[in-house]
Amino acid sequence: MKKADIGTAAEPYIVAASWLLSPHTDPVPGGAMLVSGGVIRETGTLKELKRRHALPLAEYPGCAIIPGFVNAHTHLELTHFPAWRIRNHAEYHPHRFVDWMILLVKIKRGLADDDFRASLQEGVHICLDSGTTSVGEIVSIPSVADSYSASMLGGRLFFEVLGHDPLRFEKMLERAVAVMPEVETENMACGVSPHAPYTIGDENYALVRECARSKGLQMAIHLAESEAESELVFSSSGEMADVFYPFVSWSQYLVPPRRRSSTELLFRSGMLQPGMLAIHCVHVSRSDAELLKRQGVTAVLCPRSNERLNVGRAPVALLKKLRVPMVLGTDSLASNDSLSMWDEMRFALDQFSGQFSPAELFAMATSGGASALGFAASRGTLEVGKRADFQVVGGIKGAKEAGQLTEQIVLHGCTQEVYAGGMRYAR
Repeated sequence: MKKADIGTAAEPYIVAASWLLSPHTDPVPGGAMLVSGGVIRETGTLKELKRRHALPLAEYPGCAIIPGFVNAHTHLELTHFPAWRIRNHAEYHPHRFVDWMILLVKIKRGLADDDFRASLQEGVHICLDSGTTSVGEIVSIPSVADSYSASMLGGRLFFEVLGHDPLRFEKMLERAVAVMPEVETENMACGVSPHAPYTIGDENYALVRECARSKGLQMAIHLAESEAESELVFSSSGEMADVFYPFVSWSQYLVPPRRRSSTELLFRSGMLQPGMLAIHCVHVSRSDAELLKRQGVTAVLCPRSNERLNVGRAPVALLKKLRVPMVLGTDSLASNDSLSMWDEMRFALDQFSGQFSPAELFAMATSGGASALGFAASRGTLEVGKRADFQVVGGIKGAKEAGQLTEQIVLHGCTQEVYAGGMRYAR
């Protein structure tokens, strides 16, 4: 069997490279893995595995084998957003978060299911092509969700719900729950995403909380992303109240000032549940961060999206000090320039200079992301018994010692091959 044919069928094989690198473990020089049935069955050196097994071999000298990336926050439905924007003669980039939200709503209103389906399919390919094998994906169009389960990409689909009117909100939640059994697979789980504190009526939190509890669904919510959100939640004023709410005909739903942060609002509403993903976490105070830690919430950082939308930077030093788990997501191409976790790690390393080491960011993009999405036991590392989601990485010729390898990979690595569930992705 030729190397190009390995991973295209169910037969077992050995894959080897100059290095085998998994987070939180020492690199293995001359490392190899035996893959069978889509699962990692053995690891060690190529010499050891060849001595025990006569199997087809895919060898990648000068490269490293690392886990597939886990992108903890995506909106692949919006992959074609740059083209949609041009099609709608909206070639400008808004400088205010509220203006960006309005532009997003305007463009989505003019799209059909086929537009979203083609967009998400392109997003799936872009993710796999850049080494991402699992995502925490927000699904706002349930009717196209079957496209995810038909792909090699895995992860968790968080079905988005939003709105103020309780009857409409409940119907949206029911539609999402009805679709979940149709799209859930061994590789793709489901969850629910109450969109954000500025798009959900307070009385609807109980509905989604009870749904998540009764169905055993993980939750993900956009939290403390912008000052406009903080101002609306705290005092029912500002750009959200004056511009966005009138645009979406929600002015009648403005409530008296709550005098609390978005994080405190969710806590008092019983929404901060263990395992919940809090996406962005840009405008969180120390007391907010303490709540996130106490409630077992993971912060999903999207630094490039935050930079592009000019909403600020997450207080990573504070989150790190309080030991709030942090992972990485790219968000969408409506607010980012790529879906590459390589780009996200490198940007975070530069933006949060001195706050994260390359090894920490590598773990956030692999084992950390897998744990955040509820897959700690099945993916994120190159361990025996885990799903064979891995990538072959080049660009590491400068790494002559094990101690240099992780830094070299984070700074200069580039995806050469991708395997998902043991199957080679045709790049």
